[in-house]
Amino acid sequence: MGVTTACVKRAFRYRFCPTDAQAAELSRTFGCVRKVYDLALAARTQAWARQERVNHNQTSAMLTVWKKTEELAYLNDVSSVPLQQCLRHLQSAFATFFAKRAKYPRFKSRKKSHKSAEYTTSGFRFRDGRLTLAKIGEPLDIVWSRPLPEGAKPSTVTVSQDAAGRWFVSLLCEDASVKPVPANRNAVGIDVGLDHLLTLSTGEKIANPGHERKDRARLALAQRRLAKKSNGDGANRAKARRKVAKIHARIADRRRDGLHKLTTRLVRENQTIVIEDLTVRNMVKNRSLARAISDVAWSEFRCLLECEASWYGREVIAVDRFFPSSRLCSACGTLREKMPLNVRTWTCDGCGTTHDRDVNAAKNILAAGPAVAVCGAGIRPQRSTPGGQSATKQKTPRREP
Repeated sequence: MGVTTACVKRAFRYRFCPTDAQAAELSRTFGCVRKVYDLALAARTQAWARQERVNHNQTSAMLTVWKKTEELAYLNDVSSVPLQQCLRHLQSAFATFFAKRAKYPRFKSRKKSHKSAEYTTSGFRFRDGRLTLAKIGEPLDIVWSRPLPEGAKPSTVTVSQDAAGRWFVSLLCEDASVKPVPANRNAVGIDVGLDHLLTLSTGEKIANPGHERKDRARLALAQRRLAKKSNGDGANRAKARRKVAKIHARIADRRRDGLHKLTTRLVRENQTIVIEDLTVRNMVKNRSLARAISDVAWSEFRCLLECEASWYGREVIAVDRFFPSSRLCSACGTLREKMPLNVRTWTCDGCGTTHDRDVNAAKNILAAGPAVAVCGAGIRPQRSTPGGQSATKQKTPRREP
């Protein structure tokens, strides 16, 4: 079980409306951050080809040299803090690559890469609820949709702009109000699906809101209009692209809000939550189901669930993806040989019990959870034991499909 420390660091995200001068300065900062990142990545890639290693300190020294050249003198016009932070991010990207947890870092595209700049304490001033960034004279006009924790002092500020043109500022603060909630004996197994977003071992089924499906007609119309704009249309094509991005943003915002509310409820009601360890990145390769799987956002659901569970002292257990939860009778343990996807209810040949496919799977997932916890498979059994079998897989070798 994860133990929450005295203070948890949380990011509080707000929208803000920059002035024309602030928007121009921030856009210039985004471009400089992207340029420095690409230059450092190119330098490290070339050094690697020569069988040399380049670390963060060396790229930081390179940045000093680049600023003195006539070609890159414009890097001096923006704050140096975001430029140094992007070099640290590149170092982290290489660290995860060498640890075999991610692919080789990629160059940032001017059109497709996320626009953001990160400021540490030396790059901003936060006083009396007013945030001022380095080299930007006036405070940002932030829409304070919710209050910061009492006495909070941001340690990092990240400014970003999404594809829809919306501006956001994220403040990383310590939140002393996040503490473990009183423990209880409740445990629940969760089976994810497409018809129903979640099916709980208690028999409750949570409907799939289908956010993308509700806006599919609007999105298709906007995409058709964008496709008719040629690259030479300039402003008209940019307007059409922003309309598509706004619809995508609307879908993503509603989906994220629903998942936050759902995971908070599950974490507060249950001490132990057992889920499946699914490989969503492989499942979306199915062209017939890719859109539906992407819309339910199983990976985001799991990420939010694990994060909130660590905050509030709850336990999340992931059962091996090969565990035959749907084909196993939760009453007597009889294993059925086949179970096509179109079979939603079935009767056990051993005990005669009639099962709802999803509820039965959730009950089996809950029953398998303690075995995973006892055998030390942890929250991510497959990822923590690369190349081997997880605890659940070792417990039931004869029941493998």
